[in-house]
Amino acid sequence: MRLSWRRSSSAEDRFEVWITESHQRRVLAGETTPVGPCPDEAFLRDLSRRSKRIPLSDPRVDHAATCPACMTRLLEFRRKSQSHNRKLVFTAAIASCLIVASVLIAIARYRVSRPGPTGLAVVSQTVDLWDVGTVRGEQPGQLQSISLPAGLVRASIILPRFSPPGQYVVAVTRDRYGNGVVAQTSAVAVTRGNKEIVSLDLDLRDAKAGQYFLATTHEQDQAAYYYSLQVR
Repeated sequence: MRLSWRRSSSAEDRFEVWITESHQRRVLAGETTPVGPCPDEAFLRDLSRRSKRIPLSDPRVDHAATCPACMTRLLEFRRKSQSHNRKLVFTAAIASCLIVASVLIAIARYRVSRPGPTGLAVVSQTVDLWDVGTVRGEQPGQLQSISLPAGLVRASIILPRFSPPGQYVVAVTRDRYGNGVVAQTSAVAVTRGNKEIVSLDLDLRDAKAGQYFLATTHEQDQAAYYYSLQVR
């Protein structure tokens, strides 16, 4: 799926269009790693309309610029709007600038958050969620706490019963609404017997001891499951 762009009048405009379309192809092909859980439809609709209420510093903008599901929905919103209002061609061009800016922010954050020198100790730990209660979105519930050390953790996460196979995004957040992402990565679940297991690295070196939440999001899901997490 591609946006319709006005004919560029300069090499600079053509280069910007090429950057935006190349980034969109990478995102839709699943070659990027989104940060945090997916925002709701209202936010994506506002983002597609270039709402002035959304600052570039909003972490949900970074997520939408790197998530295949959110990017697909953004493009769908734009296509539907353009069929009713030709003026949104200009809006789409402005939105492309927003995506380019988000890519630059994501690249800068990636450089800052890259792992440090080799030789650092990595702690391997299994996180067993097979029988752990979950909270999805804002639903209330009593959570059984799990624990991880404040360091480089190589985690093997046993997903809850009946979890589907596929790719999962795993994040450590400061609350169960996806705010304050401390660490985030993704991996494909491996089936072992009747269980789905996700193995990945979490960088919790900057996390202070205390209460957090571990969030898991399936590639085809729009909401994260949250588990109470204690960083020690």
